[in-house]
Amino acid sequence: MAQAVSNATNAPMKNTILIGEAEVPIRAEEFQKIVAGAIESETESHAFYTSAAGKVRSDALRTLFRDLAGEELGDREFLENYRDNDPKVMNFEVRDYKVTDALRTPELSADMKPLEGMVLAIKRELESMTKNRQLAEAATDAGQKKLYMDLATMAQANKGRLEDIYTNMAFPEAW
Repeated sequence: MAQAVSNATNAPMKNTILIGEAEVPIRAEEFQKIVAGAIESETESHAFYTSAAGKVRSDALRTLFRDLAGEELGDREFLENYRDNDPKVMNFEVRDYKVTDALRTPELSADMKPLEGMVLAIKRELESMTKNRQLAEAATDAGQKKLYMDLATMAQANKGRLEDIYTNMAFPEAW
């Protein structure tokens, strides 16, 4: 993999990230730092859902949390592959119904109901989405901005998928 070099800092650049039709360079150390943070977040979420699965009494919620833990591992593997194989674009199918945005975040408890577990999972994706959007807004480097927006879009896609499940659980009479 050939690396470009920034004239301003002589810092190695990651190949490029696509922004529309334009390829924008990003410094290798910044790329690694951002993706490493995202990988760590996925690892923490995996640990959270694994721990949550061991704390709840509901078999349905235990299964849900185990499934979510597995998905966090999948997201981590995706990000590791993204980091290691130098792709230029992340693509996600995005829906955001905002169904649960106004609901309070429930506390994790042994007696949690499955819908509360779904709300908790959706809120975690909302937090990730919001954090990455804020980091994108604060970034002055176009490559960093694009990478943070891609991570926000990834969280938004996860949130939309969870909202689909939540809607089917909360409003079965609509189907």
